[in-house]
Amino acid sequence: MKERRKKDSGVGKTNNNSNIRGFIKNTKGGIGYFVSEDGKMNAEIPSKSLCYAMTGDKVEIRRSKNKRASGFFCEVEKILAHSKKVFVGYVEKSGNNLIVTPDDRRIKISILIDKNDENKVRLSDKVQIKIKDWKELPRLSTGQILKVIGKKGENNAEMESIVLDKGFEVDFPENVENEAKNISEKNKTIPKEEINKRRDFRDTLTFTIDPKDAKDFDDAISFKKLQNGNFEIGVHIADVSHYVRERTALDVEALERGCSVYLPDRTIPMLPFELSDNLCSLNEEQEKLTFSAVFEMTGKGKVISRWFGKTAIKSNKRFTYENAQETLDRKSGIYFSELETLNKIAKILQKEKFQKGAIDFEQDEIAFELDNTGKVLKIYKKKRLDTHKLVEEYMLLANREVAEYIFREEKKLNKAIPLPYRIHDTPNKDKIAELAIFVKALGYELKLDKNGNATGKSMQSLFAQIEGKSEESLIKTASIRSMAKAIYSTKNIGHFGLAFEYYAHFTSPIRRYPDLLTQRTLYKILSHENMTERDFAFYERASVKSTENEIRAAEAERESKKLKQIEFMQDKTGQEFEGSITGVTDWGIYVEDSETRAEGLVRLSSLKNDYYEVDTKTYSLVGRKTKQKYSLGEKVKIKLIGLDLDRRTMDFEII
Repeated sequence: MKERRKKDSGVGKTNNNSNIRGFIKNTKGGIGYFVSEDGKMNAEIPSKSLCYAMTGDKVEIRRSKNKRASGFFCEVEKILAHSKKVFVGYVEKSGNNLIVTPDDRRIKISILIDKNDENKVRLSDKVQIKIKDWKELPRLSTGQILKVIGKKGENNAEMESIVLDKGFEVDFPENVENEAKNISEKNKTIPKEEINKRRDFRDTLTFTIDPKDAKDFDDAISFKKLQNGNFEIGVHIADVSHYVRERTALDVEALERGCSVYLPDRTIPMLPFELSDNLCSLNEEQEKLTFSAVFEMTGKGKVISRWFGKTAIKSNKRFTYENAQETLDRKSGIYFSELETLNKIAKILQKEKFQKGAIDFEQDEIAFELDNTGKVLKIYKKKRLDTHKLVEEYMLLANREVAEYIFREEKKLNKAIPLPYRIHDTPNKDKIAELAIFVKALGYELKLDKNGNATGKSMQSLFAQIEGKSEESLIKTASIRSMAKAIYSTKNIGHFGLAFEYYAHFTSPIRRYPDLLTQRTLYKILSHENMTERDFAFYERASVKSTENEIRAAEAERESKKLKQIEFMQDKTGQEFEGSITGVTDWGIYVEDSETRAEGLVRLSSLKNDYYEVDTKTYSLVGRKTKQKYSLGEKVKIKLIGLDLDRRTMDFEII
């Protein structure tokens, strides 16, 4: 118990009354961050003082009387509860035992494989393992093998490992699959009596616009020119609520997943294939049940009237973003006139949105071209087309109008109506102040009001200054990190980033659980059904869980992309690239390749011409003798000198 003895004789020992309970969050660098139960205390804890506590663990820490620059010196006294029992990793040999080393490098423990499970695995297998009982370190905790995923390094094994490690299941339980198949079998054709209950749009021009590799189609747009010169524009959403009923096995599983997870080579869907790709998907030339927001609009984007309700549609055309854009650019082709009018109105809606203070956080996104084994053939930047923005504006319109309608009904009826609003709080003053200092060091200005707050328009002004500059991506990323995160909540406070007073997700119920809840709430209001306190409590729990699932899904997507970026660079050691500096630290410079956006480290030890130190005021590394400076956002030429696929790291040197 060497670690325990060292800790007990630590600096500035205090009495037990100074012990504080809270939760840990680890970083890959080894440092831990502690937040007290009441949220009033934050502390940074060095790796040697973590006592092997992991992210989410409830701990008791001891705070010494000694202070340091970053606050009080703290160390973990005791782990009260482990947040995680199931891990993903690979099998290794340790003496006469087989152990699992977790993929997540923030986890500093290994897990002993139960003797009864040793014959199930081989060295280098990727596995999912559950700890049966926790042992106090340095003894190893024993785990039971839940699943042998595949061989380390194989594409399927690595992708599935990422998903499982984030807490998502790849396969659906048998009862959920059976329920989906039964629903699909019973609904091969839409009964006439069901269509008679709905507003019929089957003879109205309707089409979908989606990515070329999309398998499920949540939304469609209908278009009709009215006799008064206005336009009827319908946003039609798959009526998932008609098929996925409350408290069924499908509903419970959809809540548990919360959202679909999108990886470079696959999608882990929220709903089984029978629903997501077939029954609920708005496929071309197929009659489908939908839930719609229909607007009468002028050519200048003014909404004259709106209607919400259940509908039936038949999509006339399945556009991709690319071929819809080709039609617009060519100024001819099927449904050109309708696309052109929709695009003109969408541009007006977008302009009005920004005039009201919406913030454009748009950044270059990368995509992957893979072969049938999952090997990366090409990494390229996605083009942001007018057709992307066209669809986005009509989905935003529908989401905003549905949220406002429900909010107004709540006030009119004078009773609480549960809805998972999509909210985005105003930025924290301290973080915004740090951002203002950061951008000033890079030569730009973020104007704050007299109370030290940033507004949507001040953020727009900053982004206008950096447009097209080498620092654009860096400053936008820093800006996003300084903002509050958008979350789901039954308590509406508006959406700062979009400058919307009311906003909810309604348009993607195939892949997001909150959208399904919004459909249910809207239908109950339209049907004059009462909602109970039980409904409200459930919606609150579902909002919290959906936010957590969304975060885990985003982490899985980021990790899978990083893995593919590094895989792509495996055979490029020694090659030179154009990059930009994304981070400056005491141990080196982080640099991002301009084409693939793959990030790696230039270690201080590789800068042999001088002794370099960090200048915190200018966010740069400065040579003591030569005064050579490497600053954030600066363009540099780099050479790849090594990488580690397991650790997801790359090493560069500056040329």
